[in-house]
Amino acid sequence: MAAAAGAVVSASENTFALPVLPSEENGIRWDKAPCRFCGTGCHVQVGVQEGRVVAIAGDQHADVNRGLLCVKGYHVGSILYGEDRLTTPLLRRGAEFVEISWDEAIDIVAKRIMAAPDEFAIYGSGQWTIPEGYAAQKLIKGGLSNNHIDPNARLCMASAVTGFLATYGVDEPAGCYDDLDACTVLITWGNNPAEMHPVLFSRVIDRRSRGERIIIIDISTRETRTSAEADEYLEMKPHGDVPIALGIMHLLIERGTYDKEFVEQFCNFRAHGETPTLKGEAISFEEYKKRIAAYTPERVEELSGVPAEKIRMLADLFEDRDHRITSLWCMGMNQHTMGTAINTLVHGVHLLSGQFGRPGASPTSLTGQPSACGTAREVGTLSHLLPGGRLVAKAEHRADAERIWNLPPGRINPNIGHHTLKMFENFTTSKEEGGDISTMWVQVTNPGQTLPNLNKLFNPKRGLKDKFLIVSDVYPTATTRLADLILPAAMWVEKNGIFGNSERRTQQWFRQVMPPGDARDDCWMTIAVARRLFDLGHPGMKDKDGAFIFTVHDDDGNEVPIWEWEHYYDINVDQRLFNEYRLFSMMKHKHLAPYDEYVKTRGMRWPVTQQEDGSWRETRFRFAAFDDPFVEDGKAFDFYHSTSGDGRAQIWFHEYQPPPEMPDDDFPFWLNTGRVLEHWHTGTMTRRVSQLTRAMPSAYVEMHPDDAEELDVRNGETVIVESRRGSAMLPVWIAGRGHPPRGQIFVPFFDESKLINDVTLDAHDPFSKQPDFKKCAARVRKTGG
Repeated sequence: MAAAAGAVVSASENTFALPVLPSEENGIRWDKAPCRFCGTGCHVQVGVQEGRVVAIAGDQHADVNRGLLCVKGYHVGSILYGEDRLTTPLLRRGAEFVEISWDEAIDIVAKRIMAAPDEFAIYGSGQWTIPEGYAAQKLIKGGLSNNHIDPNARLCMASAVTGFLATYGVDEPAGCYDDLDACTVLITWGNNPAEMHPVLFSRVIDRRSRGERIIIIDISTRETRTSAEADEYLEMKPHGDVPIALGIMHLLIERGTYDKEFVEQFCNFRAHGETPTLKGEAISFEEYKKRIAAYTPERVEELSGVPAEKIRMLADLFEDRDHRITSLWCMGMNQHTMGTAINTLVHGVHLLSGQFGRPGASPTSLTGQPSACGTAREVGTLSHLLPGGRLVAKAEHRADAERIWNLPPGRINPNIGHHTLKMFENFTTSKEEGGDISTMWVQVTNPGQTLPNLNKLFNPKRGLKDKFLIVSDVYPTATTRLADLILPAAMWVEKNGIFGNSERRTQQWFRQVMPPGDARDDCWMTIAVARRLFDLGHPGMKDKDGAFIFTVHDDDGNEVPIWEWEHYYDINVDQRLFNEYRLFSMMKHKHLAPYDEYVKTRGMRWPVTQQEDGSWRETRFRFAAFDDPFVEDGKAFDFYHSTSGDGRAQIWFHEYQPPPEMPDDDFPFWLNTGRVLEHWHTGTMTRRVSQLTRAMPSAYVEMHPDDAEELDVRNGETVIVESRRGSAMLPVWIAGRGHPPRGQIFVPFFDESKLINDVTLDAHDPFSKQPDFKKCAARVRKTGG
């Protein structure tokens, strides 16, 4: 694949055998790090000379990527060196920003919190390192007794979480990337891994190049580069994935070709009662069969647009025990007002057919951020969670967290905090009108570009005098435009870090270069604010023995003042925080090894358990006796966190529901948004890499040629894309990389100068609270019209 290749991008033209790390060769010091971009978790080798990253290579010793990187990955070192790096704290005074000291900046943040701790919120990120997210979590939930913390992962993978929980009672995939080496069928459900996860997709394409037969089926609303590699491209209507999954299960049951032995031993059937919950209500197989009977291939064709014979073809594949089927999905299924439903249904297709628990047979969600799994999901930086899968609403979980954190009983608030959309709605609403968030600290993310319906959820902040926005970032962004205080952050290998990728792999790295100017680690900022609150007398900054909640000691037992920047790196703060955090990992069988074990490896997939010889063993396949150490003796499979308490997974039924907004005469197009190969998320980093910006300089609106002809617009012409919420001006791209059907348009969201999220809808899934960025009604008009 052109999108993923093996090479060394270096200051010289020399190629060489990649060293075992850390090492030094030709004046370049090499060390390991996971890539800074997506959730694949590719490992790179970072070459440093004279205090600057000068070379990047794919790490041949890493299982994830085996020496390959995508085009972004090869340029990851350049993201550190944009000309407009933020290097000193900036305070808004009127329309201008003025430089201030770190002492003043930390004091401002602490006093804002001290004045109204219950009106303070932290909005974080799947780009937080595990220690950064853990520190923020401990500060706000363990210190401030306030659960208003949520990550931008709410926008990208929350429905995957609720889907796993509803099906297995515990989050994250049972399989791993090894499935891509063993599957005979790969089905992509509304995602485009050829561009969004190209290193993973290359595993399957490389197998084909070696003569292996792998069937690829792309189920999507528009043709992409993934479609070009597919044996079957099944073009569906928006929301069509729900009836497709129901239709496959209907046929398996009608034909009697579902895996009866697996289902009878290891599965239950579930549906919603009068009050829908993630647990649902038990129903019998006969009741399930009766409900799903309505989803005949012909009805599915009517709802989804996919021909009935193709639904039968999918059922043929799933019922064939000689096949090993892996399903992949990402934003298409997650950013969906039926996101939880479609996640559970695809899990259900695999469980019902027995396409589960063997290498190559797995339902697998992918993530878009490097630690959405490790930090948002596992550390639990969502408003309803505590670390390790605990819930703030459960008294025994709060008590357990208070025990580990050495807090007095009752410190942790039992009330769930605001999820992302509610948090920003309340922050952008005046206090007089009920807006109960007055101070927000945004770390490692750019909500001024990524939130849906920005004219409702972000832009109104501009006119509110009683709101204070703190932003920690590395570059000016759409979010810093409305900030009151900007804190310059260290990035990637300018600090120590730990990420957790999409296959449950925990990955560690060390600081390799210094940050520019006075930029500092996000984790330090959090601890420094906590210490200032301690000095100001906030009682929550003390544990039950009166010690500072972030107290750490050196090997001689001396307290190290890590809140003072000059002493922060006197010890390894990441090691101390991670080893405390790992105490939370056992309850849900997400066992982590001690920090020092990750230093030795390119990551390990949890649960990681210690063997009799003292070594540590990772787990590739969960719930299956051949690999998972927690499966009960004598069982082939054990869903040991089953919501029904009997070790069984749940096969769900959900009725199809139409999208919340449909095209009409006024807004006749479906608008779909997403990413492109060259840029990552909002382009804050990648648009400062000249090679990537030259390759993809601007966002665009992708249109079908017949729609463009009907509107009398030409390739490259600037048009207005608008909805009931807002508008954006974009150049038209006809017959480009992607090929939408008639009546649909696609716009990537990486371009800060063309904010498509002024147009999108904030309707969201009722369980995950994740908004639907993939479908809303829009129109296109000429700029003169």
